[in-house]
Amino acid sequence: MSSSPRLSHNPRRFRLFLSVATLRAPSLAAVECRVSQPAVTQALNKLDLEAGGPVFDRTRQGFFLTARGHLIEPRIRRAMARLDRALAETAPRLVLTTTASQLRALIAMTEVQNFTLAARRLGLAQPTVHKAITQVEKAAARVLFERTSFGMVPTRTCRDLAQAARLAYAEIQQANADLADFDGRDVGQITIGSLPLSRSVLLPEALTRFRIARPTQGVCVVDGPYAEMLTALRRGDIDFVVGALRDPSPIEDVIQDPLFDDGMCLVVRNGHPLAGRATAVPLGVLATASWVVPRSGTPSRAQFDAAFRDAALPPPESVLECGSILLMRELLTRSDMIGCISAHQAAAEIENGLLVAVRDDIRWTGRAIGLTYRKDWVPTRAQALLLDMVRSAATSLAGRSQAPRLNAF
Repeated sequence: MSSSPRLSHNPRRFRLFLSVATLRAPSLAAVECRVSQPAVTQALNKLDLEAGGPVFDRTRQGFFLTARGHLIEPRIRRAMARLDRALAETAPRLVLTTTASQLRALIAMTEVQNFTLAARRLGLAQPTVHKAITQVEKAAARVLFERTSFGMVPTRTCRDLAQAARLAYAEIQQANADLADFDGRDVGQITIGSLPLSRSVLLPEALTRFRIARPTQGVCVVDGPYAEMLTALRRGDIDFVVGALRDPSPIEDVIQDPLFDDGMCLVVRNGHPLAGRATAVPLGVLATASWVVPRSGTPSRAQFDAAFRDAALPPPESVLECGSILLMRELLTRSDMIGCISAHQAAAEIENGLLVAVRDDIRWTGRAIGLTYRKDWVPTRAQALLLDMVRSAATSLAGRSQAPRLNAF
């Protein structure tokens, strides 16, 4: 609801809040932050309104955090530590001068690299965005965007600052969700990055349970190539990703949390010449078939390629790459192609009579399925509840021993 209390992205106000929380006196905070005491009082009054209630108990002995203040203080402290460190590394002066509107302009320009497009994204006039960027560059005494024929290309320093600002704002969004939960409201949206296996056999169960527990909490499930979701995760646009983990870990600022191991399975349409065979189909025969397989660069595809490489066989020549189980199923039911998919995904298709397993003698190495999230991410209560339900669904799924052994019966 638009009328609900909500913290705005105001770095100056947050710094004053943190100073009072540490020093417990507006007068001392005013000295530390180089502002007047009335400015501190005004900032705290506005913060009380945005937080939906007092963040300090104002006593003669000093200012002490209320329960509401204790709730938001750790998140604001993390957000400002990240943002101020990046501002200081760009130019120390920016810690004192940079405004929220300038940071929003910087983020938009870093993403679209064009003043007109950035203005359109922010709903502002183009000269307003241009002025904001110029002010930041002037205060920093350095160029943050290089003017090229391809657009305004951000420097490495600029990209680092924009990333810090994005993650600081994501932390404030988490604080808003915490405040809403404190008041018995659901605010914001949990955004999940979904890889193929999780879409068909893991998330449906977890999300169904979650919707019963939190019927009004916003949830958005997005899919796409792993690289795109990893970028969105690191920028704070996605809260966590569910699916196959990467080995080695893709980058040091994310954590991979394994849930269970999954093997691979070969599937065909009902009535396929290989369906129902009592013995395993030799790999040499499979090498001459036409295939529908996962996209290159995925753990599933790596296992498929390794099966032929380890057997010293040339890889199949007829290969169609597909990241969707729905499309794979439709391709298989219309042809004599063979599909290679997750064993747990195959179990759901086979149980519903949509596809048939093919016996093989391949020693699949398996792949880890789990959660990926930012290293410093602290989930809200609603996010933590959903994570627990994903883990519970994974435990239940891993307990179905027939799923990973489809090629052995």
